Amino acid sequence: MRFLKVSSLVDEVTEAQWAQLDASDAIVFGSPTYMGTASGAFHTFAEASAKRWATRAWQDKLAAGFTNSASTSGDKLHTLQFFTVLAAPHGMSRVSLNLLPSWNSSTASENDLNRLGFFLGAAARSPNDQGAEGVHKADIATAEHLGRRIAEQARIVVAGRAALAA
Repeated sequence: MRFLKVSSLVDEVTEAQWAQLDASDAIVFGSPTYMGTASGAFHTFAEASAKRWATRAWQDKLAAGFTNSASTSGDKLHTLQFFTVLAAPHGMSRVSLNLLPSWNSSTASENDLNRLGFFLGAAARSPNDQGAEGVHKADIATAEHLGRRIAEQARIVVAGRAALAA
């Protein structure tokens, strides 16, 4: 299985990186949520991916997404929806988080997986006056869950394609 994570650090994607994306079995989109959507750098990346759309280079790949903002909601859902809509015209199959929401009862804990209650992907909250060390440990564990889930789904898809080809 071949994976390449795309994050908001993709201000300028090299041809070698585009080739890695084209060769991958799954692409995990990630960006902070700013002003209710993915970062401007990610939007630039999304627009540049149109060349891949025209050639169907990402067709039948798996897609997933993660985001972070300083607010508990912060319109993170919109960013995850943006990733989903980006994957659709590419012909990608979206992999959800597949976790029930937590921290929604008196017996739940802020340390539970999916404490923020998202379904489309992993969402995190970190204070805007802290760096990466401010990301809550449960949000990191939720993102790790998503990583394991997409890896397992990719393994199943790759094995299924191999079985069909045999």
